[in-house]
Formats: sequence, C-alpha cells, structure tokens
Amino acid sequence: MKIATNKDVIASNRSDVIMRTLFGEDAVKNAKVTMGSVVFPPGARVPAEGVGVHTEHEYSFIMSGSILTMSGGTECRISAGQAAIIPAGEEHWAFNDGTENCEIIWFLVK
Repeated sequence: MKIATNKDVIASNRSDVIMRTLFGEDAVKNAKVTMGSVVFPPGARVPAEGVGVHTEHEYSFIMSGSILTMSGGTECRISAGQAAIIPAGEEHWAFNDGTENCEIIWFLVK
C-alpha cells in the first residue's frame, strides 16, 4: 500500500490554483490511472485561457464549493457532492465564479 497526503505533495507552479498529483502512473506497475486534487479559489480558471484536452477520461468529485464548467460545448455548474466525467479528447475548462474555494478530487484514466 502507498499513502499520499496533500501536504506531502508539491503543488503545480500556478499562482491561482493549488493542483497536486497524488498518484501517477508510476505508483503501481502497469497502472493507467493518475489521481490528484485541485483547489480553485474564487476567480481561478483552468486552463487560464482557451480549453484543455487530454487523452485520458477525467473523473472528478466536488468536495466543496461549486464551479462553472464547459465540456463538449455545453456549460454547466457542478457543486459539492456531485461527480462528473469528461471523455478523453473532449475540450473543456473550469472557472470558479463563486465566492468560496472549490475543492475537487480528480482521476485521469486511460
């Protein structure tokens, strides 16, 4: 068993969001899953401009707050207690237009 804690993982080099990868594909031999967390403070957007797209399916669970998202050309809001999936290859973005942090646990699955 391997255990990771947010405070033990170095965050990405962005000034507006705190994104950490807890386990990558190298955590377990032949794994095809990456897991992490992200905290979006009010006003933060990922990506900062345009849209993101990747080759993995993205599964997310909203731990707290809410976030405005666009995936596959459709905007929606997801909130604490909800989960979402973005299929591989689908363009997407997320923006915290609220007044409190939005904390998300995410998985990228090949």
